[in-house]
Amino acid sequence: MKDVLMPQPVPTIVITGATSGIGQRAALALAREGARLVLTARNQAKAEATLKMIEAAAPGTRVDVYYGDFTSLASVAALGREIIAHHPRIDVLINNVGIHAFTQRITADGYAEMVAVNYLAPWLFTNILRETMVRSAPSRIVTVASEASRQGAGFDPLAALINKRPFTARGSSAVYGQTKLMDIMFSQELSRHLKGTGVAVNCLCPGFNVTGLGRELWFAAPLQRFLAWLKIGNPERGAGIIVRLATDPAFAEVTGGYFSVKDARPLTPVAPGNNEKAQQALWNATVKRLSNFKLSHIA
Repeated sequence: MKDVLMPQPVPTIVITGATSGIGQRAALALAREGARLVLTARNQAKAEATLKMIEAAAPGTRVDVYYGDFTSLASVAALGREIIAHHPRIDVLINNVGIHAFTQRITADGYAEMVAVNYLAPWLFTNILRETMVRSAPSRIVTVASEASRQGAGFDPLAALINKRPFTARGSSAVYGQTKLMDIMFSQELSRHLKGTGVAVNCLCPGFNVTGLGRELWFAAPLQRFLAWLKIGNPERGAGIIVRLATDPAFAEVTGGYFSVKDARPLTPVAPGNNEKAQQALWNATVKRLSNFKLSHIA
């Protein structure tokens, strides 16, 4: 008798920031691979447009959309809890949502907007989904960081967590880089917390992507068209490394890594991002900051 091949279960993949940019491209690629998608969105029109694109690319794909505002920690917490209430199994979480602000804005929670959206929101969202992902193991958590983090070299993460100083468009890149280095530190510390659970935790640099480039700047749209004409910053490359870390069997048991868009080459974050004690200190400070959300398992 011939061996009967059992059908593989359809993976459920949660993607934040999936209605534009590389997140949207990754969602399309994962749909073509047969995944069930759970997308977070803030804008209904963008979400509906993304759903149409997914249906055109992979007809019949199961997609659920949940709405929330990543500048509000209460909204992020409610969003995460809504998702786990409807999805008892989550195979992959892709933390892709992010913002590059060109002026300082303070959220209702009292944090700098880039710190809130790029670091605190994915930290909180991940930890709300954490128990579900442990029960779903083997599973994966993939966080989109950036080599822009090198502009945060030598900074004080604990000070950056509460820094509200104004900055100009020119000075915004250093602040953005700091938040991305905090993402790397979070990802690597989380990998130690989840050691032995079957949850692989990695982060990546998606490279330079023109999609959504500096959307707050008046010249962003013409610059994006010009770079696309020059074939610079193709977002498909950034989406490709996300999909690879999320689904490639070669990364099923790899954890604690930081990978380049260039052939998934391992990267070493700059100091203090590569320091285990600094990673632990940032984690502990974040736990205290988010203690009102009563996530008892995060310590």
